[in-house]
Amino acid sequence: MERAEIIRDLRCGVFDVLVGINLLREGLDLPEVTLVAILDADKERYLRSYRSLIQTAGRAARNVRGHVILYGDAVTDSMQMALAETGRRRAIQADYNARHGIVPTSIKKDVLSLEYATVDMDTVQLDLAAESPAVYGAEEATEQIIKRLEREMKAAAKELEFERAAAIRNRIRALKMKELELKPDI
Repeated sequence: MERAEIIRDLRCGVFDVLVGINLLREGLDLPEVTLVAILDADKERYLRSYRSLIQTAGRAARNVRGHVILYGDAVTDSMQMALAETGRRRAIQADYNARHGIVPTSIKKDVLSLEYATVDMDTVQLDLAAESPAVYGAEEATEQIIKRLEREMKAAAKELEFERAAAIRNRIRALKMKELELKPDI
C-alpha cells in the first residue's frame, strides 16, 4: 500500500491503529490522530532530537483527545526540553483561550483535503500561476527564488512552524520540476 493510501484509509476509518516509522514527521495535518507513541524516545539521535520529538508529538495536537507517550528507560535532555516547550506552549494557549472564551475543539478536515498526497508527480502538470512564466525563462531568477524559499523554509522549521516549512518545501520541489521542464535537452 502506498503511503497516501494508508493515510487516507486511516482518515476514513478503515483501520484504527497505524504503526509506522517516520510516517508522522512531515507536518501532515491529521485530525484523527489521538495517540502518538514514540518508541526509544531516550535514544539521542537525529529522529529523537528536541525538535523532532516536538514535531512528531505535534501530530496529536489537532485532536482535543490527543495524547503522546514517550517510551524510554531514562529522560534525556531532548525529552526534557520537548516536555518543557510543550508545557510552555500549552500554558500560553490555555491563557489565550481563557481570555477569549474559547473552548478547544478538534479540527474537522475533509478527507479530500489530503488529495494532494495521492497525486502521481510523474504525470501531474504543475500549474504555478503565482509565478510569471518569464521568471521560469531566467534560470538565475528561478535559482534566486529557490534560494530565498530555502531560507524561508529553514526559518520556519527553526521557529517550529513545520506545516509552513513543508508547504515551502513543496513549492521548492514544484519550482525545481518546472525549471527542469523548461531547460532545453542537451
